[in-house]
Amino acid sequence: MSEDDQPLPPILPPATIGILGGGQLGRMLGMAARAMGYRVAVLDPDRGCPAAAIADRVVVGAYDDIAAALAMAEACAVVTYELEHVSLELVEAIEGTVPVRPGSRPLRVTQDRLAERDFVEASGTAVAPWLQVRTSEDLRDAATALGLPLRLKATTGGYDGRSQVRVATLDDIDGAIVRLGRPANAALLAERELDFEAELSVIVARASDGTRATYPPARNVHDRGILSASWAPADLPDASLRAGVTIAERLAIAMDLVGTLTAELFLLRDGTLVVNELAPRVHNSGHWSIEGSATSQFEQHVRAICGLPLGETSAHRPTAVVNVLGTGPRRAARLVGVAAALADPAVHLHLYDKREVFERRKMGHVTALGRTPAEALARARTARGHLGWAGDEAEEER
Repeated sequence: MSEDDQPLPPILPPATIGILGGGQLGRMLGMAARAMGYRVAVLDPDRGCPAAAIADRVVVGAYDDIAAALAMAEACAVVTYELEHVSLELVEAIEGTVPVRPGSRPLRVTQDRLAERDFVEASGTAVAPWLQVRTSEDLRDAATALGLPLRLKATTGGYDGRSQVRVATLDDIDGAIVRLGRPANAALLAERELDFEAELSVIVARASDGTRATYPPARNVHDRGILSASWAPADLPDASLRAGVTIAERLAIAMDLVGTLTAELFLLRDGTLVVNELAPRVHNSGHWSIEGSATSQFEQHVRAICGLPLGETSAHRPTAVVNVLGTGPRRAARLVGVAAALADPAVHLHLYDKREVFERRKMGHVTALGRTPAEALARARTARGHLGWAGDEAEEER
């Protein structure tokens, strides 16, 4: 049990929940909170962010603007975050006045890849073999020690495949750090690229009294670092799924987390699991739960941070999500093909209200239910295939 092992009184509607970040995750968190009767305040650098349409108040400020964050938090009963790239100092400043859940400790663990790997290993869970490097000479030593290919990653700030480069041969080493674009002699993570059978993610919610509710593990497919599709329950051996749940719950307990933790895992070909990344928040791979579970990950997060009992997490039926990404040059966003996509009654469309579209920007997702994971995925992919963006020459020629 967290916070001095004392049960916390629940935060009840119409209290205000503050969200650091107004992207699509903040938008869907806010929608869940408003459905439960809460008010919503958001901090985001963009006044027109996706969460703005559902927020009672938007405070414009960068994720290291402590004054703006304190102004946002002053009327809030609790504050949470939709991304881990907010300033640790900012979260610590808010914690002096308002509860922040999950809080600064999960943020400290997960926003730095080196700290995250130390934490995971100290918790008794495997990660890919890794070393800290600063120079090309260090990277050459890491290649010798770990083997090639390697992934060279910035320790902070990367997501959706950004801020990392692949080192496949010794000839790639000399230019790798330059390509990463980090300051000279900065600490970087070099880790062995793993040959895995499948990617999966496990989302666990943990309340302030220590109770947990864990969703069925989802299986994920990425395309150049961006999640392309996810479906649950994952079509993988039961023993692997049970092991994934154990890992996620162990890490949430070790983190003393109140809120939601997503553990992204690799299932290796020998049947073992290793942690790829942790996110102390709701996650793209949990979008299936909006239609596929009795309690969406967004409602669950609100319940956890507000001290309410956690909801049911089992899947109604196999459910799949396919992301709707942008294509083409930057321009006003106008989606076409919606009627054709929704001709399948098992399909649901979620758009994030981003006013501009460009290549590979996350614009929304489609969800489909089916009798099996394969059927759900096929229906979601078929629906996604009908969608396109006006002004993209490739779409208009199709």
